[in-house]
Amino acid sequence: MLPAAPPGGASSYTSTAASARVSVPPNTMPLTNNHVLLALPPTAASASVLRSLRSEGVSVSPVSDGIGVLDAVRTRDPALVVLDVELPGPDQAAVLAAVQNEAPNVPVIAVTPRERRLGLLGLLRGDRDDFLVRPFAVDELAARIRLRLRLGPAVENTVLRHGELVVDTEFGDVSVDGQSVSLSPTEYALLMALIAEPGEVVPPHRLAREVWSEPASPNLVQVYISYLRRKIGAERIRTVRGEGYVLEA
Repeated sequence: MLPAAPPGGASSYTSTAASARVSVPPNTMPLTNNHVLLALPPTAASASVLRSLRSEGVSVSPVSDGIGVLDAVRTRDPALVVLDVELPGPDQAAVLAAVQNEAPNVPVIAVTPRERRLGLLGLLRGDRDDFLVRPFAVDELAARIRLRLRLGPAVENTVLRHGELVVDTEFGDVSVDGQSVSLSPTEYALLMALIAEPGEVVPPHRLAREVWSEPASPNLVQVYISYLRRKIGAERIRTVRGEGYVLEA
């Protein structure tokens, strides 16, 4: 059973960035089944994620209690389950275990308050599952879902290399010149959008679509490009004025 959380924890979604490591391998081949089971409390944040995914053509089934989660896993054949560990209904540790048993090949993104994180980690299946600490940014959850759906049925090589930049997509680890680099989920999603087209100009509107799943101002993209440059080296991202950004080797 997961450690108890204080009252009201299940509704504490905000725009604060999460600090959990991203482990969402990308792939240019999308899943034929892109159905997502979104098991979150009915808040403005979960509604925003739902709208964002559906606007991209992702099939989403929202559920708001543990019994509904199990019924949906059995009847709707999801490609991905997003599960808040504080939903009403049965103990969510038992619900998580039941989901893993019913659908052993379906990845789970578990949403948890920080104080319950350690109790959750032992229930996740290595690199197949992921977790997100609440409160979190809505765009970060949407980015993780989008990237998970790109995984497809099999990925043979999970290490991407571009010059001295190395990304192990299985574990979400990034290194530059042999030194580990810690990225936020949004920075990681931005790097994945750039590394998918190494050496090519990627326009800001495409980066916004890949990272935030909706139109974003060029200034927002520019701000996160500056954050990423600080982490991996300014010389590795070249600005092409009026066109976009290039990931250099």
